[in-house]
Amino acid sequence: MDRNPFSEAEIAGRLVRVRTALAERKLDAAVFASPENVFYLTGLDHWGYFAPHLLIVPLEGKPVLVTRSMEKVTIEKQVTAAEFRGHSDSDTAADLAARVIAEISLSGKRIGLEYWTAGLSHGLAVALQTQADARWSDVSGLVDRMRRVKSAEEQALMRQAAQVTDAAAGAAIAAISDGASEQEVAAQCVAAMIRAGGHAPGFGPFIRPAARLGEEHTTWGDGIYRKGEPVFVELSGCISRYHAPLGRLVRIGYISDEDAAMAEVTAKAFDAVVEALRPGAKARDVYAAWQAVADEAGLSHYRRHHCGYLVGAGQPPSWTGGNSVTGLRHDSDLEIETGMSFHILSWLMGTGRGDDFVSNTVLLTDAGAEVLTRTPAGPIVR
Repeated sequence: MDRNPFSEAEIAGRLVRVRTALAERKLDAAVFASPENVFYLTGLDHWGYFAPHLLIVPLEGKPVLVTRSMEKVTIEKQVTAAEFRGHSDSDTAADLAARVIAEISLSGKRIGLEYWTAGLSHGLAVALQTQADARWSDVSGLVDRMRRVKSAEEQALMRQAAQVTDAAAGAAIAAISDGASEQEVAAQCVAAMIRAGGHAPGFGPFIRPAARLGEEHTTWGDGIYRKGEPVFVELSGCISRYHAPLGRLVRIGYISDEDAAMAEVTAKAFDAVVEALRPGAKARDVYAAWQAVADEAGLSHYRRHHCGYLVGAGQPPSWTGGNSVTGLRHDSDLEIETGMSFHILSWLMGTGRGDDFVSNTVLLTDAGAEVLTRTPAGPIVR
């Protein structure tokens, strides 16, 4: 990326909401280290997040983004809402951030810090808290909760991402056949993703034979697809860090009667979830709608850890929005709100009575739940 994906008004509005939340907690500032949250509050879209980025947001005055000096050109091109301060590689982000905290008159003040994020190692957090004179408190989740409801600008990016997803999925499915190499299928998929205007996704695509289905987060190898073995396909297009995942099970040559019957159940259960996604509903109610279809089909013994999860902005190495997953679980009190977006999974694999799954990205709009990914659900037989 060579530009900020958000308007200045969008970023300004986010900072107002963050500062309001900090003031309600009687904090004078906060330091955000989650790559997704730094991106959300600045619009900085690059591959430099492998190194720490510390965004210092005071109640008043311009935020300060602290990271490696070599990112100066990128940040000054993309970021207007924060001042850039770069450290050398003989220094650390914590060293410089501590100095900045003193410079902007935050010494001795109450400052929030994200304790639970992959963007802040234990050593860096200790170094920051040791060097900076402040009264620290945990603000983990503060920005993450704001990110759950997507603005109009975010929704537009997700719709674009869904178009990339469909292009990539279509290419992968078309390439799967008896004798096709796993590498060639993946190559066709990734090429289509790029040609459709997609950016590098948080992770994936996951494309592998059903024999390796249980390897939750592995992808293609050097094997050959053969008739009779299903192929697992789960992937997401990405536009400016926004993702719209889908999943399909592709059969080569034929589909058994049991699997075809199970495909009808997964489709019905998926539709039940979409119907249950209404403002004010609880996540547990949405899961219950999915489970009710499985129960009705004689699968009351079958349980899932969730039937989907919130999705949107994601930095490598995931598209889940950070190092945790906010799922539609049987015991979750999460309240569904208009503007939320979900990767909905209707998964019935290993039931002993046939196998199938289908997943799509669904956005809850003022007009109801909208399925963004349009690749045909199948059953898909190649």
